[in-house]
Amino acid sequence: MEHFLSINQLSQQQLLDLLTLAKQIKANPSEYRKALDGKSVVMLFEKPSLRTRVSFDIGINKLGGHCLYLDQQNGALGKREPVSDFAGNISCWADAIVARTFAHSTIEELAEHGTVPVINALSDLYHPCQGLADFLTLAEHFDDLSKVKLAYVGDGNNVTHSLMYGAALLGCTMTVICPPGHFPDGEVVLEAQRLAAQHGGELILTSDIDQIQAQDAIYADTWISMGDNASLEDIQAKFAPYQVNQALMTKANAKFFMHCLPAYRGIEVTEEVIDGEGSLILQQAENRMHAQNAVLVTLLS
Repeated sequence: MEHFLSINQLSQQQLLDLLTLAKQIKANPSEYRKALDGKSVVMLFEKPSLRTRVSFDIGINKLGGHCLYLDQQNGALGKREPVSDFAGNISCWADAIVARTFAHSTIEELAEHGTVPVINALSDLYHPCQGLADFLTLAEHFDDLSKVKLAYVGDGNNVTHSLMYGAALLGCTMTVICPPGHFPDGEVVLEAQRLAAQHGGELILTSDIDQIQAQDAIYADTWISMGDNASLEDIQAKFAPYQVNQALMTKANAKFFMHCLPAYRGIEVTEEVIDGEGSLILQQAENRMHAQNAVLVTLLS
């Protein structure tokens, strides 16, 4: 690994190794207390964040490293000066760059022009750190991830893309259920289906929520972010049939519910489900730090 830009750039073994390392770091944090000793990581954020910023900052500290946070007020990437200059300058001082950007092309440009590892902390196309944490969470409940059946219900987005790639590499069966016109990117779907076929998994896409089959977990994400120019009422009218509620969980015989947060209770998911016994949302949130630490240790050790 030179960078961590998207899960599909990993081999199956690399993904499994990251999950194994994340488990080890979580179970034995003291063994990794000096893993980043003397290392500095710059975080470039064009978008606000709770989980990503806090989990990286505290995680780097737990590994013995130093974290420097730069938000958009300190100069939007590519506006105040070219992204290539950002990458070149930061590479003179830091040992790695963590970037949370609007455009995935910005992440790729940082990796192209920098001389240190770049980690994608979110872009418009992918959210690989979230996907890695999600499969770490599932790995803590299922010994064999290739047997897992995961359904994503809602708007096809960057989280969906990373989940599809992860599921495909691990040989899972993943079902993506979206309203018409809100499916994941077509090229990503084709690549994920190719990877799934290669590793014994399956990727199913449908708009018919009534056709959901038995699942181990159902995953939802906010509908709000997709409606930049739409009212909440318009979004709810289109997505209402895709709300994750107890009836859907029961129909799919799903034991677990997952969400990358922030969540809007009573909209994409009911309070009964997201705050219920089978909700994994806080485990996912905690695992962001452990999964990201595994990436940092792998790239910088």
